Amino acid sequence: MKKNRWLKPNRLPILCIVLVNFACINLFAQNAQPVQVLFENVNVFDGQNEALLLEQNVLVDGNKIVAISSEPFSDTVEALRIAGKGKTLMPGLIDVHVHMIFTSMTMSELMSPDLNRETISKKASIQSERMLMRGFTAVRDVGGPSFSLKLAIDKGQVIGPRIWPSGATISQTAGHGDMRAPDEKSRRFFGKPSRAEVFGATFIADGRDEVLTATRENLRYGASQIKLMAGGGTSSAYDPVDVTQYTLDEMKAAVEAAEDWGTYVTVHAYTPRAIRRAIEAGVKCIEHGQLLDEATLRLMKSKNIWLSSQILAADSEAMDPMRREKRKPVIEGQKKVWPLAKKLNIKMAWGTDFLFEPELNEEQNEYILKLKEWFTPFEILKMITYDNAQLLALSGNRSPYIGKIGVIETGALADLILIDGNPLKNIDLIAETDEKFLVIMKDGIIYKNKL
Repeated sequence: MKKNRWLKPNRLPILCIVLVNFACINLFAQNAQPVQVLFENVNVFDGQNEALLLEQNVLVDGNKIVAISSEPFSDTVEALRIAGKGKTLMPGLIDVHVHMIFTSMTMSELMSPDLNRETISKKASIQSERMLMRGFTAVRDVGGPSFSLKLAIDKGQVIGPRIWPSGATISQTAGHGDMRAPDEKSRRFFGKPSRAEVFGATFIADGRDEVLTATRENLRYGASQIKLMAGGGTSSAYDPVDVTQYTLDEMKAAVEAAEDWGTYVTVHAYTPRAIRRAIEAGVKCIEHGQLLDEATLRLMKSKNIWLSSQILAADSEAMDPMRREKRKPVIEGQKKVWPLAKKLNIKMAWGTDFLFEPELNEEQNEYILKLKEWFTPFEILKMITYDNAQLLALSGNRSPYIGKIGVIETGALADLILIDGNPLKNIDLIAETDEKFLVIMKDGIIYKNKL
């Protein structure tokens, strides 16, 4: 009888590691139901109020917060107990302007003739997990083929944040979403869809009928909101930043189709002219807006329109000269629009909008800190939790998740971060994720626990 080679003394430690790793992988694969978790003696930032709730006990059962009390829970409560003395419990971070696919790959990788869906999935999965481990428990994907990634995350096959997907961007010919290579002809005249359209990155749609079809296609696949290109961009080859895109009738077509499904249209636009047309068409949110003037901001205020903006970098090593040059007026404008929008009390949301530079993703939290020039720590924390969650809620019944996020209150979904310290006094803690983010929980499941 042969001896089992794994039972040799020097092999036993290896065997133990293999068995433990297999058990952990198997447990995650089965998506085991979360147990009760009790955060004991924590100071709570609830997402809405500047004053911390001191020395609270927060009980999570399943995927929801079921109780918050200043009184200790009985020892008979069977829960994983996390001692939080002196630490701050806050809602998970929310980024409302991401491109989960485009931020996972470089432009050269996306343009490679060898690109396939398996490569896209692998790279996006890696970045998705890293994003959650930076404390981002929810994101709004405003353009790109993220439906498969979202489904894999929701099934527990991939680790990552909740995703509110827009699906393919909708762009006119020669618009910001026209990603064709120079040798790719128009589908309208030559009958062949572009490579970017085949991969689900964009729809090039001209005229009311095509815009209606593109909008409905995205809704069919599960879009929670629709993203339309209403003006020029800095990362697209054909359109100057100052141009206005889509006629009023074309934009109205997208708005009508989205509203029929109980959701909304958000638009990529920088200039007052493009934004005024979008507002007239009935859109609910403006992405970017760095070239806005005060009169148009006041119009947005009167119409209750959201401004979802970012603080973009002027350049980087990976940025090509054309993109760097087109970005100059946008960079100059953002120094004016953030404080002006705050002064006028515009509904404001924050996002990153990283594109084609995967290494930049690691600076996601540091980009939050760029808001310090105009906002207090409380205003920043409220924006990246509660306020951003209110924008996500515009999706109504098309929201892919049932329940409230961005807050810590009884009945809310358990998307939580336990921080070593008080970010209301030291906002820089938000960027010290490795050391200061002690616990990261999404949907009641703990993904990181340093305690």
